[in-house]
Amino acid sequence: MKRRIPLRKRLLVRLLFVSALIAVCSVAATAWLAVTTTTSALKEEQGQDLAADNSILARLSGYAATHSDWSGVRATVRELAARTGRRIAVTTADRTFVADSAPRGTPLPPRPAAAVDPLRTDTYSESGAQLSGIDPRVVGPYRLPAKERAALDALAAKRKQCYARYGLRSTVVRTESGRPVVTTPDGSDPAAYGADACEDGLLNTPTPTERTALAALTDLARPCLRQAGVDVGGPLFLTFDPSGKDPFDGRYLLAKYAKQGGGAERAARTCLLAARRTQLQPYVAPVADLFLGIGDQNPSRFDMSPANKAKVVGAAGLVLAVTVAVTAVVAMRLVRPLRALTEAAQQPPELHVRVPVTTRDETGILAEAFNDLTERRKRLEAQRKAMVSDIAHELRSPLTNIRGWLEVVRDGVVAPDPALLASLHDEALVLQRIIDDLQDLAAADAGTLRLHREPLRAGDLLDQVAAAHRVAADAAGVALRTEADPAVWLDADPVRMRQALGNLVSNALRHTPADGTVTLEARGDGGDVVLTVTDTGAGLAAEDLPHVFERFWRAEKSRSRRTGGSGLGLPIVRHLLAAHGGSAEAAAAPGAGAVFTLRLPAAGRPPDAG
Repeated sequence: MKRRIPLRKRLLVRLLFVSALIAVCSVAATAWLAVTTTTSALKEEQGQDLAADNSILARLSGYAATHSDWSGVRATVRELAARTGRRIAVTTADRTFVADSAPRGTPLPPRPAAAVDPLRTDTYSESGAQLSGIDPRVVGPYRLPAKERAALDALAAKRKQCYARYGLRSTVVRTESGRPVVTTPDGSDPAAYGADACEDGLLNTPTPTERTALAALTDLARPCLRQAGVDVGGPLFLTFDPSGKDPFDGRYLLAKYAKQGGGAERAARTCLLAARRTQLQPYVAPVADLFLGIGDQNPSRFDMSPANKAKVVGAAGLVLAVTVAVTAVVAMRLVRPLRALTEAAQQPPELHVRVPVTTRDETGILAEAFNDLTERRKRLEAQRKAMVSDIAHELRSPLTNIRGWLEVVRDGVVAPDPALLASLHDEALVLQRIIDDLQDLAAADAGTLRLHREPLRAGDLLDQVAAAHRVAADAAGVALRTEADPAVWLDADPVRMRQALGNLVSNALRHTPADGTVTLEARGDGGDVVLTVTDTGAGLAAEDLPHVFERFWRAEKSRSRRTGGSGLGLPIVRHLLAAHGGSAEAAAAPGAGAVFTLRLPAAGRPPDAG
């Protein structure tokens, strides 16, 4: 019976599972790499785009802060587009083109990226977010002439030298208006170094140009402050912050009004910002919309960085290592029993090596089949040796008898009378029968057994066999009967079938005592013809039934050739039936006789059959 392998133990399922595991690991690693590298590239690209956008906005805001119109911005737009690879378009509020780096007729993006307004800006690349919302590069009436700038430079140099005498390092930073500001890079307080004497106040005093602009700013802010209910007394903006890049942001003014409380500082901040925008409006370019897009010279997007490439290579190497390791483990487990089978198969035949069965999959079943084959080979080897011994024994006895009698006749001891010659003839017939049987078995083993098939009535076949053995049956005192269905026909070789049935009948007559019965029967069974030879002899033990068709096998080892036959009749029967496409079986019980059953394919009745 074929052994059923559990599904999880099947070699195919295991290989599919390993392949699926490797595929899942590869897909997971690829997905992880794709997500991480794409996310990183997107973040990097977004950061680059944001930095480029801020740079473009800051550059255009600086242009607007230093020009009263946009008439000369085209060169700046083209230069920025070439450097960043972006499409840059500047339009008025009604979408009238001011400048565009793309060819004429190229549609604008659906929405502007930003509004370019130096009086209302939140970003500036050089100084960060502007709390005032005014680009510090908008100078307007606060720009100093060369004479005032030179005077302030001399005061700044004098203060720097004074700081140096007290061991305080300082630098001079020039604001957009041209005013120099002395600062300490590390943020040190001059008072901590005893440099109070250097603070003479001259550098902080507004120049005539600045006083004029501050006075105008005062006039612009005063109505707003009065309307907000803020106490306005004396000059408002004649003191300012000289330490920052935008000394006109009104910090001192805000600090002054903060002491009043009640929202004065907040009102002052709002009024000051509105006044400054009004004052600077004539000096800046009108508000414009900035459109940004992907230009023709834009570099390739999402170019993988060396770090991401290293991640890809590392992950691929890891997946490869895991794949090789898993495959190696599975392959070793699969190959180990196969190697054991190979080594066992290469051993000399006489060793009959068995291999251990360590698994329950196809490989384990193969090992079990190999062990079964080894056992069968061992049995066949034993049978071969026994057959050689039996053949030698079968041939030795008649040859010994013939030789012995011929020697005594040659020596004149016995006269060659008819009785002696008949005995020698019988021994020669025994030899001939054994040789013929061996020749038939050899032809059957080689597949050269010739058959001459023809339609044959089963009843006629049984009658012919019974007639051939009637004399022997009468001599043994055994009744020989036939029972056949006249409608049963078979397509067979008549000579070979008489030989097969004759061997069975001869065997039955030898093992049936006097007054016994041997019955030949033929009947139809579907598409087969069943021929049986039944005797009432001593029968066979259950353990002997598997061996009855083996060559030179006898149920009683002590039985002689004359009482037990040559031991080749039943094997010849099995081979003859196999050549006809049929089968031979035996059934028996001790003391209940034996039944030999031959099953062959049936044949239709010929049209001219009587």
